[in-house]
This record gives sequence, C-alpha cells and structure tokens, in this order.
Amino acid sequence: MFFETADGTRLAYEDYGQGRPIVFVTSSMLNTEMWEYQIPFFVEQGFRCVSFDRRGHGRSDRPSTGYDIDTLADDLAAFLDHLDLRDVIFVAHSLGGAEVARYLGRHGEDRVERAVFVAAILPFLKQTDDNPEGVPEAALHRMLARIRADRPKWLTTQSQAFFATQLGTEASPAVIDWTIRMCLSASPWATQQVQQTCYHADNREHLRRLTIPTLVVHGDADASAVVQVTGRRTAALIPGTIYKEYPAAGHGLYITHKDQLNADILDFIKS
Repeated sequence: MFFETADGTRLAYEDYGQGRPIVFVTSSMLNTEMWEYQIPFFVEQGFRCVSFDRRGHGRSDRPSTGYDIDTLADDLAAFLDHLDLRDVIFVAHSLGGAEVARYLGRHGEDRVERAVFVAAILPFLKQTDDNPEGVPEAALHRMLARIRADRPKWLTTQSQAFFATQLGTEASPAVIDWTIRMCLSASPWATQQVQQTCYHADNREHLRRLTIPTLVVHGDADASAVVQVTGRRTAALIPGTIYKEYPAAGHGLYITHKDQLNADILDFIKS
C-alpha cells in the first residue's frame, strides 16, 4: 500500500488490526520491519498499528529532496490525513522522535492523543552558544566521512554499540545482521541526508509547548543518542512527561528490551 506526499513522493505503509490507532514512526535508515516485536504485540492487545517507510527508505520512493525535518514532518501529516487517523498514539524511535515533535509543532495536537519517544534524537544535538551541552559539528563531519568511505563497514562497527552488546544485553548475531541489511536498504543519499537532519533539528520550543501526555524512554548506555544530551534533557523540557531510563540499554532497546518497552508503553496507553 502506498500514499502520496505533497511533492508527489510515494511512500509505502502497512496497516494491521482494529481499534485505537498507534502510529509507529521509524528511525533513520530503518523501515517498518524494525517494529517486528511491537506491531504484532499491540495488534494482539486490540490496537490498530500503522507505520510507513520514510522517503528514501524501505519500499518508498527515493527522491533527491525532502529530507529536511519540516518536510519529513509534513510527510507524517500526509500519512495521518491519508488514513484520516484520529486520537493517534505516536510511538517514535530516534529520528522518528524528532519528526513527531516537529509534526506537533507544525500541525498541532488535534489528531493526537499521546506520544511515546523511544531513544529519540531530541531536543537538539548541535552544539551552539545557547546549546553548549550539544555535540560539536566536527563529530558529524567525521561520521559522514566514514559513511561515504565504507557504509557497510560503518554500520557493522556501529552495530555493537547500537545494541550495547558489550554490556551483555540481548541481540543475537542474526538480529544484528538483519538490522544492518535493513539499514543498507536505505539509499546512500537518504542515509547521509537524514544524519544531517538528526544533527541540525532544533525541537526545544516544540517540546516546551506540548500539552498531550508523553512518555520518554531512553537507555543509559545509548551511544547513538547519549542520554545526558538527549533523553534527560527531553524529559526536562516536556511538561508533565513520564520518564523511564533503562540501565545498560543502548539505542536498539526496542529489540534488546522489547518486553519491558512493550509493557511500559501499554501501561502508559492505558493510564
């Protein structure tokens, strides 16, 4: 199934179950398949679960433009409009969290009931005068140079930290290989563009204005979105949010801590 965005890009999506809608928003390079341990679980709990492949990812079109945070947020709005979704529960991972925050800032909360930010790239990664806790831009350029030099090697190197396997968290070699292959299915151009989007997207003011119930979940061993820079600061900005920090969890906690994450999301939805 496909829907069309404002600029004519066709994006693939999946739609399962019936009931209150949960919109799963993917992280950079990954696609709807990343939610293997969430979508079946929540469908069995009586929810309608939907997700789409971001432009340049999975089965979606691969345009050369539209990878800025505003356009990505507008693609999300087009998806909700296409399915006419109301009372949405967002569950967003990594870059998906930045897209949801920007969607709420640009399009409002009318269609949305609550949001879950999982290892989200929020509130603002870039180090600036008014964001001294951020990451220096030289780190972004080093990462992009490694991606351009040997993308499969970069992903293989990153995979151990992604799942924090050195700390003993559960991610089999088969799961790691599956995740790398999924990341490689994103176009090289999209991969580079969304990494820059992750870095430059400033969602601090959007988070301060949120009025819907939110849950922020982050791992204290997250090497992709260091908790001191992202999760803890995000929770401090959102009024009344619930914050859960998982010990020894990396960026891929939707796999390594899937049972705990699913239970926490379900409790939050039912609260």
